[in-house]
Amino acid sequence: MDFDFTDDQSALRDAVSRWVEKDFAFERRHSIAKRGGATRDVLRELVDLGLAGLAIDASHGGLGQGPIEAMVVMEELGRGLVNAPYAAACLVAPALLAAGDAAVTAPWLARMADGSALVVPALQEQGARYRLDAVATTAAPQAGGWALTGTKHLAPAGDEADAFVVPARMGPHAVAPIGLFVVERDRVQVRAYPTADGARAASVTLAASPAQLVQPDALATLERAADVGIAAACAEGVGAMDRLVAMTVEYMNTRKQFGVTIASFQALRHRIADIKMQLELARSMSYYASLKLGEPEPQRRRALSQAKVQLGQSMRFVGQQCIQLHGGIGVTDECAASHYFKRLTMLEFAFGDTLHHLGQVSERMADTAGVFS
Repeated sequence: MDFDFTDDQSALRDAVSRWVEKDFAFERRHSIAKRGGATRDVLRELVDLGLAGLAIDASHGGLGQGPIEAMVVMEELGRGLVNAPYAAACLVAPALLAAGDAAVTAPWLARMADGSALVVPALQEQGARYRLDAVATTAAPQAGGWALTGTKHLAPAGDEADAFVVPARMGPHAVAPIGLFVVERDRVQVRAYPTADGARAASVTLAASPAQLVQPDALATLERAADVGIAAACAEGVGAMDRLVAMTVEYMNTRKQFGVTIASFQALRHRIADIKMQLELARSMSYYASLKLGEPEPQRRRALSQAKVQLGQSMRFVGQQCIQLHGGIGVTDECAASHYFKRLTMLEFAFGDTLHHLGQVSERMADTAGVFS
């Protein structure tokens, strides 16, 4: 199998890398985080780079690119610690809308592609424990549409969004099918708050809020969009770990103890070797996750859970080790390493934490123990 990137993919990586280096230095990111994490301006710059429509079909004004291009972009955004909801708004939300009613989704996708609308998923509910089928929000038919009632949590950049993609039960019972809906921002109550990694999220309260039906019985679409989000989180984590390791090695080559740089200590060099091993394991599983997005549902879901387990283990190990190698300065707000560690911690919980996905892998290996499949 050829794992080389094409010329177009390499050019895309270079374009994002140049923007990060030139326009998104750590000082800017730190300033945004201290002001509460509002990032609509950052998203506009990504729109100017042509990235808003990366995963949106050309018929809606997008680029119609695939998962490898998305992975390339997310790695560079992770390397630059860009705290904008790019994955949620430009990868996951289009995946939720792509299979829906064209009369509803086409206008939104066109506006998302040109950057005039910020649409984010609002998926999480209290007590769901990452289960996509644990939906308590309900949808009731009303004249000319639907009305949604319930509460969603941790909607990325929720107070800056123009609309939300919301799953809800199409009936009062727990066995009712799960539909996908678009709800405009001015139809809901939003309570915003900063997150631990310097970004921003919101709780969205729906009280008989008018909504447009995107797709009935949409659990399969919801699962695929979550897998897109997992692949994006894996790629972002690889980029963040790559940069954190480089920063740590640079620090070790300048920090002196007993008159010599600490990079000369054999014990610490062994620890860096272990860190690099975890980084490369994560990188290979990130590639695996992106390549498996086109597979049938059973293989895809298991592969993405396997990737998330490895990324969770790697991000925790690399983050903890690199912070310890920095010493006390590594936990200060002024040190970039601490911000990378916070972001890696948040990514471990994105779309299901390590223990959740370990359980998912175990369930999907019940018949074969994973040996012959």
